Amino acid sequence: MNRLRPLLFALLALALAACAATPGIPDTTYYRLPPRESTAALPAPLFDVPIVVDTLVADGLHSDQALIYALDPSAIRLRAYHYQLWVDPPVRMLQRRLTGSLRQARAAPLVADRLPAQVDRVRIGGRLEAFERIPREDGGWDVLVAMVLRVDAPGSEVPLLVRAYRQRLPADSDTVHASVLAIGQALDRLLADFHADLAAAVADD
Repeated sequence: MNRLRPLLFALLALALAACAATPGIPDTTYYRLPPRESTAALPAPLFDVPIVVDTLVADGLHSDQALIYALDPSAIRLRAYHYQLWVDPPVRMLQRRLTGSLRQARAAPLVADRLPAQVDRVRIGGRLEAFERIPREDGGWDVLVAMVLRVDAPGSEVPLLVRAYRQRLPADSDTVHASVLAIGQALDRLLADFHADLAAAVADD
């Protein structure tokens, strides 16, 4: 036993040294979207019935809370951060952002995320297709937000509007925080385009 003690002490010392050399697990950081840009109120409501904004559909990576980044400027290869997360899944954040912008614009007497089934309403939904940061050739970062939005009016079998939207903007720096701010800006520009298209679709209907 006495002969084994030096060996045991040596193994213990090596184990402690290895633990000391191992970097600690990074803290998880949760991100909110920046405050929404102000939406100008419409001269008159677009609809005389309520609007219901559904949770957007998302598949794969975009259905989770992890922030997504691309490995190449064409955004063909994607990865998810392990310790950089949204406070909620993006589809829920987008639902609240769209709901808030329509309320502020006074697009309808009521804008909600749910209503009783028997109530006539305009239904807005869609699919999230991109919500990520993308490296540029010059070493900086862009952000990309893309989705398809659909508007269904009561009593019509044909959608009032179905359109794809896409915004790609540069981030101010290479930090994740800067990309989060740019994603908020890209999202608000995208929703402004949607508001304009919705008003035009109602005028043409």
